[in-house]
Amino acid sequence: MLWKEKIVSLENLLLKMKHWKMLGGKVVFTNGCFDVLHRGHVELLAECSTLGDYVIVGLNSDASVKKLKGETRPIHDEHSRALVLAALQWVDAVVIFDTTTPEELIKILQPDILVKGGDYSISQIAGTDFVISNGGQVHIVPLVEGFSTTGILEKK
Repeated sequence: MLWKEKIVSLENLLLKMKHWKMLGGKVVFTNGCFDVLHRGHVELLAECSTLGDYVIVGLNSDASVKKLKGETRPIHDEHSRALVLAALQWVDAVVIFDTTTPEELIKILQPDILVKGGDYSISQIAGTDFVISNGGQVHIVPLVEGFSTTGILEKK
C-alpha cells in the first residue's frame, strides 16, 4: 500500500477494520495532535506496533488543535501532520477527527487496545471505560523525558 493511502476517511477505515478483524488482527488505537513530531511520538508509535497487528492514529484536526492548544497552534496543518504519520512504518491508518477528545471515534472504531503516553493516567484517557467494558485493554507508554512539543516550542 502506498503510504499516502494510509490517510483515510472514517467510512474507509471501518471497511479496513472489518477486513483486519476477519483476518483475526488486533487493532491498536492512539491519538494526538502530533504537531511537531519528536522522539517521544516515535517511541509511542513503535510501542503501539508491538501491542497488536494494526495501528490506527486518530489525528486532531486543525480546529481541534486550536481549541486545545490556542490560536498559535498547530504549527503544521492537519494534512502535513497526517502525511508525516502515514509515512511511518508502524502506522497502518490515520484518521482525522474534529472533536477535542477521540471518545466518539473510539466508540465507533472499538479498538482492541487503546494507547496513550505517560503524561496521562488511566482515568484521564478518553474512551478508557468503553474499551475496557468491551473486553479491550488500555496501555500507557512511559514518557521520554525532555521530549514534548510544548517543551520544544518553549526552547525557541
